[in-house]
Amino acid sequence: MFFDRPESGELAVLVHLELSSIDSPDDPREFEELALSAGADPVAFIFGQRATPDPRTFVGRGKLEEIQRTVNEHGAQLVIFDHNLSPSQERNVERELKCRVLDRTGLILDIFAQRARTHEGKLQVELAQLRHMSTRLVRGWTHLERQKGGIGLRGPGETQLETDRRLLRARIDSIEKKLEKVRRQRAQGRRARSRAEVATVSLVGYTNAGKSTLFNRLSDAEVYVRDQLFATLDPTMRRVELPNVGAMILADTVGFVSHLPHRLVEAFRATLEEAASATLLLHVVDAAAEDRLHLMEEVQAVLEEIDAAELPQLVVYNKIDLLQDMAPRIDRDDQGVPRAVWLSAASGAGCELLVEAIAERLGEQMVGGELVLAPQHARLRAQLFEINAVQREEYRENGDCVLQLLLPRSDLQRLLAPYKESAAGPQWSPVES
Repeated sequence: MFFDRPESGELAVLVHLELSSIDSPDDPREFEELALSAGADPVAFIFGQRATPDPRTFVGRGKLEEIQRTVNEHGAQLVIFDHNLSPSQERNVERELKCRVLDRTGLILDIFAQRARTHEGKLQVELAQLRHMSTRLVRGWTHLERQKGGIGLRGPGETQLETDRRLLRARIDSIEKKLEKVRRQRAQGRRARSRAEVATVSLVGYTNAGKSTLFNRLSDAEVYVRDQLFATLDPTMRRVELPNVGAMILADTVGFVSHLPHRLVEAFRATLEEAASATLLLHVVDAAAEDRLHLMEEVQAVLEEIDAAELPQLVVYNKIDLLQDMAPRIDRDDQGVPRAVWLSAASGAGCELLVEAIAERLGEQMVGGELVLAPQHARLRAQLFEINAVQREEYRENGDCVLQLLLPRSDLQRLLAPYKESAAGPQWSPVES
């Protein structure tokens, strides 16, 4: 019921208020982009200012009359607020305007419903929608608040509203159980990658920053890419080989947005846990955005909410092709460690620098060298091949196997630990860097 959506847009009036009680107001241009991404056809944009929202209708009486005139003038079917309305405010405004009213959370949920492709993505969106709807059920059932009487109309002892809430709660419980299963499966996959010491690099960033384009560029994948907000909802993972480091898992994640509804963060927690457990985060930033520092702060706020703010980060300033006289480069700190890369994912300029920077960041704990194995060490040889640590293999006349290795230091120590007390154990010779 949530995903069969009409393709045609709806005539919409957009409403944005500047509230003095809010320190960092949302960008009206982003609000318009959200409406367009949902398929709306904006016919008017109404601005206003208030110290605090009206507790009954959010906007004042005069502004509500202005919205009413605009709706009648254009024959609009929908009014969208760039704010989160309480259920009573939404109900009161609909009663006054006699047309459908949508707040910012409802708008984002609608976009998510259109973008979801996988079974998991649809479950996550439906869960967020049901939680949002549960606070607004009374809107649809005001005519059924009382139990009906009369022959053939007597109910089971509860109102239609109570029945609907009970069914809604049952559906929410069912979806939560399914998503818990998904969460366990993802955790199992992460444990398997951890045992194999395969690093996970997650792309995070504000919506429409170019994460999926960069993902396709690095992994030769064909993830859906479009210049619109929330083009990617379903997480995609690909195995990528890095020079001098080996294999890594590259993960593309859902984009963030200002004041991302908390129920969406909760619904997408199974997906966002991929970012929270990553070895390295690639924070993709639209370098051409005027307010890129503010957008970076918004992303950091969401990362804090999912307990990923302390993970190692490499900032990727994307879309430098939209800036004048900007060449690809790597920014390093005082110790020479890469901290930021400037590139264009669309043209590919600077992507080789990003691969170099990722390899350096992931290779901080990598060691290389030569390991000599006797024939009785065949099990150790198999383990080294299993974790893709072998770069070259040779055999001596006496049957010894000589392996050129590159692997995490912790992996080397773990694999060689059982042979420490043996005089005839493997012989390790590190490469001097």
